[in-house]
Amino acid sequence: MSKNVYALFQSRFPTDLSQPFIMSPDGKNLSYGQLENQTSKMAGALISLGTKPGDRVAVQVEKTVEAVVLYLACLRVGAIYLPLNTAYTADELDYFLGDAKPHIAVCSPENLDKLTPIAVKNFVTHLLTLSTDASGTLIESYDAASPVDVIADVPGDAIAAFLYTSGTTGRSKGAMLTHDNLASNAQVLHEYWGWEKGDVLLHALPIFHVHGLFVAIHCVLMNGSAMWFLPKFDIQVALDLLPKSTVMMGVPTFYTRLLDQENFGSEICKNMRVFISGSAPLLEDTFTQFVERTGMPILERYGMTEAGMITSNPLHGDRIAGTVGYPLPGVNARLSRGTKKGAAGVLEIKGPNVFKGYWNMPEKTAEEFTDDGFFITGDIATISEDNRIAIVGRAKDLIISGGYNIYPKEIELIIDDIEGVKESAVIGTHHPDFGEAVVAIIIQDGSKVLHEDDIKSGLTEQLARFKQPKAVIFIEELPRNTMGKVQKNILRKQYDHLFKR
Repeated sequence: MSKNVYALFQSRFPTDLSQPFIMSPDGKNLSYGQLENQTSKMAGALISLGTKPGDRVAVQVEKTVEAVVLYLACLRVGAIYLPLNTAYTADELDYFLGDAKPHIAVCSPENLDKLTPIAVKNFVTHLLTLSTDASGTLIESYDAASPVDVIADVPGDAIAAFLYTSGTTGRSKGAMLTHDNLASNAQVLHEYWGWEKGDVLLHALPIFHVHGLFVAIHCVLMNGSAMWFLPKFDIQVALDLLPKSTVMMGVPTFYTRLLDQENFGSEICKNMRVFISGSAPLLEDTFTQFVERTGMPILERYGMTEAGMITSNPLHGDRIAGTVGYPLPGVNARLSRGTKKGAAGVLEIKGPNVFKGYWNMPEKTAEEFTDDGFFITGDIATISEDNRIAIVGRAKDLIISGGYNIYPKEIELIIDDIEGVKESAVIGTHHPDFGEAVVAIIIQDGSKVLHEDDIKSGLTEQLARFKQPKAVIFIEELPRNTMGKVQKNILRKQYDHLFKR
């Protein structure tokens, strides 16, 4: 049997291919039979454009059914799928396209003019468009193509996709995920979360991210079931669809917004089997309030771009607020050598879900693995006697805002180049909706008087919106230790109240 993960999904399609895979509130549905036919034709379009196994296909488009078809067609032909956050700016895209060297790049029509010179500069063979109304030059190629009944016979360690994750030096890294990585995670999650016949997922996550693209969609495919497919999280639509759903995956923001609704409670959730949260820490207060309102404890889990899902609270058994549960079957987890018993340490993991390495970065890849093959996550954790894991902090000052990983160094380098700035320190502080908010602390050099808008406007064209500071604070001096290192823990404690309700 082919190691292509699409073949695994295909083997789980329902016998009756007229059963729905994607359902939209506006009535635009996609059955499993249509999925098979459309991915076959999209594969034909990719091949007609000269796409070969191993070629990269970079995609920065809005969330649509056609984007899902394109992703699965890439798997079918053995191409490497590269999803890009829709918020990335031209400067960021220039780096990604130059590093990945994709054969095809797909963008929204409104971004075509901005991306054309970047694609030409980086020798992208085809720059195509895909609109939210299912139009664009990609669809023109699709319409002209003949279906191809192909599922590339690739080895399990062939790269299926890679996703860029921020680097502490400001240089993003492309985490390479293989067909085996994706297949192992999909199989484990399908079983561990107890997927049942007739389950319906409420999908309101973006699909340029591991959570929405791999975890959510793959679980649905493994179950041969349906999902409500929303362009974004709309609170009123979510309330309307929850009674018609059984599973919901979301970031903590989704759950805080549900709790803000007076009519949200057990009646709306009566058909729900499980609520799953990830991509950012779930506050204990949110967990407790949700139980009080619905009678259902949210199932929190932990994962990362480099490994998909790593741990999960149990489907049956105690789900403890503030913990991310146990290592998933097949995953070994430990704390870094030298960590004292009962203390926190850097979490290290090993398993079939762990990525192949960073694209074009063999030295960086080697640095991130121990001599005995464990991946160093960079997250600070504790592991209880019964192997339950809690993430208590993050190495390298990683900020997670709205489910997106943000490294302060990337932002600091840009702020420090703004005229009038002497030095900056970027931190994350608690935020009731986003988990954490980016805050910039700035020392002025006295050459000019700066205001908050001067800093924010200087970042608009260079950073994706989710990376831009939600607050800018000017102070006289940064706190430092005896070695001269900025003590960000002091800054976080000092400004942690900024966004509290």
